[in-house]
Amino acid sequence: MSLTKRIFAVAATGAVALSLAACAGTTAPANDGAAASADCNVGISMPTRSLERWINDGEQLQKLLKDAGCTADLQYADNKTDLQISQIQNQVAGGAKILVVAAVDGEVLAPVLAEAAGQDAKVIAYDRLINGTENVDYYATFDNYKVGTLQGQYIEEQLGLADGAGPFNLEPFAGSPDDNNAKFFFSGAWDVLLPYVESGQLVVPSGKSPSSNDDWASIGIQGWVSSAAQAEMDNRLSSFYSGSEVVDVVLSPNDSLAIGIIASLKSAGYTPGESYPLISGQDADKANVLAILDGEQSMTVWKDTRTLGKQVFDMIQQITAGEDATVNDTETYDNGKKVVPSFLLDPEVVVKDDVQSKLVDSGFIKASDVGL
Repeated sequence: MSLTKRIFAVAATGAVALSLAACAGTTAPANDGAAASADCNVGISMPTRSLERWINDGEQLQKLLKDAGCTADLQYADNKTDLQISQIQNQVAGGAKILVVAAVDGEVLAPVLAEAAGQDAKVIAYDRLINGTENVDYYATFDNYKVGTLQGQYIEEQLGLADGAGPFNLEPFAGSPDDNNAKFFFSGAWDVLLPYVESGQLVVPSGKSPSSNDDWASIGIQGWVSSAAQAEMDNRLSSFYSGSEVVDVVLSPNDSLAIGIIASLKSAGYTPGESYPLISGQDADKANVLAILDGEQSMTVWKDTRTLGKQVFDMIQQITAGEDATVNDTETYDNGKKVVPSFLLDPEVVVKDDVQSKLVDSGFIKASDVGL
C-alpha cells in the first residue's frame, strides 16, 4: 500500500496510479518464473532404449525435474555416438544449463562438452564416466567395482572356493569395451576369481581368461548386446565342450549378457537343476528376475536406479541454487584429465529368495510382472 500511495502522489490521476500498481503486481512474478525456468533447463542424454534400465532411468529423472518446474529434454541416442553428440549440441542450443549424460562412448565427447562449457553449461556424467575432458563437473554412479566384487564373492561362496573346492569350469565375460564402467565390473570380479584360476580351482576351457584386469576388453561384448553374448557362448560350447566337459559357472557382468548366455545354454541342452551352471548378472531386469525365479540365473546385482535418479536430481537442485553438488568420492574416478568429483551409491545382491522382499516390496518391480 505504501508503494501505491507514493505512485498515487506523483501520478496525474488516480486511474493512472491504479494502472501502474496493477502492472507492478503482475510483471515481477512472471520475470521470476522465467529466470527460474532458465536456470533449471536440463538436457538428459541416455545411450539407448534397447536396455530396460535406461528407459527407466531417463523417464524417472525427467519426471522428477518436470514436477519441480524444470525444463527437461530427454533424448536417447540409439547407441550411436554421432547421434548423441548431435542431441547434446541441440540441447545446449536450446538453452540447457545442466547436462546429464550417460555416454554411449565415454572417449569421444570431449569436443561437444567443450562447446557446452563455452555456454556455461554444467555436466553430470550419469553412471558412465566421461573420459579425456576437463568439462565434466560431477559423476553420479553406483560403486561399480563393488558390483563386480559382489559377483565374484557370490561365485566364490557358492562353489566353496575359499575352502579349497574345485576344479570347476568357468567361462568369464566382460562388458562393452566402450563403456568405462565395464572395466570396473570386471576388475571387481576378477580380483576375487583370478587367484582361483591361477591355483587351478577354476579352469577356463575356452582360454578366454584375461591374465590381468588390464586385458578385460579382450573378452568384452560390444554394446552389451544379448545376441552377441549368445553367439560367443555358442562358439565356446561348440568348440571347447564337445565331449563330457560341462560349464559350471559363467561370470556375466550384466543381465543383458546373461539373457544371451542362458539362451545359448538352453540350446545346448542345459536345464535348471543340480548340475546347472551358476550365472551372475546385474540390473534386476524383469526378464532376468523371471529367469532367477525359474532357476535359469543364479543372482543379479541390483542397483536401485531410482536412488541414482534422485541423487542426480538433488545435485541439479544444488547446482541451480548456485551451490556445489554433494559428493562422497574425490579420489577414485580419474578420467585422464581430472579426478571427477563423484557420488557413489551401494549395490546389493538379489537371489531368488530376495525377489519379493527387495524388488517387489520396494516397488522396483510389480509382482504381476514376474508371476508373483
